Amino acid sequence: MGGQPRVTVAGHATRGDAFRGMSVWVMPLEPQVLGHLAALPSAAGRTAVVTGGNAGLGRETALMLAYKGASVVITARNTAKAEEARSYVLANVPGADVSVEPLDLASLGSVAACAERLAEREIDILVCNAGVMGLQRSVTEDGFETQFGVNHLGHFALVGRLYDRLASRPGGRVVAVTSSAAYMGRIDFDDLMGERRYDRWRAYGQSKLANLLFAEALARRFATAGSATAHAAHPGLVFTQLQRRVLEEVPVPAPERWFLERLTPTAGQGPQMGALPQVFAALSPDATNGDFWGPRWFARGRPVTVRPPRIALDVTVQERLWAVSESLTGVAYGPRA
Repeated sequence: MGGQPRVTVAGHATRGDAFRGMSVWVMPLEPQVLGHLAALPSAAGRTAVVTGGNAGLGRETALMLAYKGASVVITARNTAKAEEARSYVLANVPGADVSVEPLDLASLGSVAACAERLAEREIDILVCNAGVMGLQRSVTEDGFETQFGVNHLGHFALVGRLYDRLASRPGGRVVAVTSSAAYMGRIDFDDLMGERRYDRWRAYGQSKLANLLFAEALARRFATAGSATAHAAHPGLVFTQLQRRVLEEVPVPAPERWFLERLTPTAGQGPQMGALPQVFAALSPDATNGDFWGPRWFARGRPVTVRPPRIALDVTVQERLWAVSESLTGVAYGPRA
């Protein structure tokens, strides 16, 4: 980051990509990214919520949506880091309308409280971006395996509590951010919480496939309930704080370390290009209900619509997961689609 310009808004200087205080390192939108964003319509007059907008792909998504004129709400468990992300966006887009809401997706109580506050706004776009990856087995406040609970159930409950408002919003969009790991995922309905057998990468793949199944089932409901649409997106291979946290906090075998630390940055792309598929899903006039966005060359490239894994299109699996998710969260969306 040493070559990036720094903007001092107030307070003391910071180092690296930590945006403590009000002096922030600025990562201007890359020329290639600006070229892609130019193809998107203005988002002026629209309000976009980005979960996990405090870092990584979420922070870049918040920046791009603000750059296109949207009023952006950054939600995060750590509100101090969310405020740092807000400063980052404002340093890049002076005068942008950016606010912060606390949200802990590992707590259904926090999800309900956040949804109640968000319901006071007219929300046009909800980007379900927040997530965890590759964790040793742990459980959420409500007893769910953490990766499934945060990545899928927390977002399922959040969207469900805002469903009526979103469904009736003209041009409303929900974007479920998944991962290329979804292509290797499998939903183990007999052991969703990994109580009998747990593998952290299998659990991650399950949660990311659940994101895709959710987006497809939500799109079908939106098609019969109003004018809103649902979409999914994956970033390709991107090295963000998720990979960094795995390397720092979890014992990682040499092959995994090589993949995360060496191959991902080399074969993949930066967080701004990685965030483009979800921004296109949120704003592109070419986006259609139930579509899936990702990099042109799977690991990297310009954002395009891509083919999901076949299992993600299985309506029986979608509806079984939906019913289980309603039962676990206590959040019902309405009539079966």
